[in-house]
Amino acid sequence: MKEFDLSLYLVTDRSLALGRPLEQVVEEAVKGGVSMVQLREKDCSSLEFYKLALSLKRCLQAYKVPLIINDRLDIALACDAEGLHLGHSDLPPTIARKVFGKNKIIGISVESIEDAIEANTLDVDYIGISPVFSTPTKTDTAAAIGLSGVRKITRVSKHPSVGIGGINIHNAEAIIQAGANGIAVVSALMSAEDPYAAAEQLIKKVKSNQ
Repeated sequence: MKEFDLSLYLVTDRSLALGRPLEQVVEEAVKGGVSMVQLREKDCSSLEFYKLALSLKRCLQAYKVPLIINDRLDIALACDAEGLHLGHSDLPPTIARKVFGKNKIIGISVESIEDAIEANTLDVDYIGISPVFSTPTKTDTAAAIGLSGVRKITRVSKHPSVGIGGINIHNAEAIIQAGANGIAVVSALMSAEDPYAAAEQLIKKVKSNQ
């Protein structure tokens, strides 16, 4: 599988789900318009991560939405996920591609123009521009690059891009207008009282500006 749509990219965080099952929040958000889902779990065992991945994959298959695994190539392989997302401290994309296969989706995080230019030389499928705005959900990233950073990176990048970091209903349109192909959100959907309605509103903002 290589077809994918970055328009509304949900990154999971169970701690923000207001006590609800992860699968419930994700499925409602997908029904509302989420086009890709990244399972990001930093605080669980490999076995728990694997079981969560399997459960989410079963849920997403019915909607033909790709499951992307954050960081963990072993989990992505074990559950036959559609994709893998790599950060600066993860496996090199060249190694991941050799192991994961040519037909899988691989995305990488970029935090600067230099990162984006380097990414142009790599066999990856998309870049995550991070962080656009300051965000409490991820503390191990560089300083926020703002909308001007998004514009500069999308101008030099040959890859489709998704902006992540502090994105919500109020600034979603600006990310697309700055050149990104989509938005990645965490709390805007994971903590929404109605994930379906929140996703529906976000995807409308994205689609009206693409």
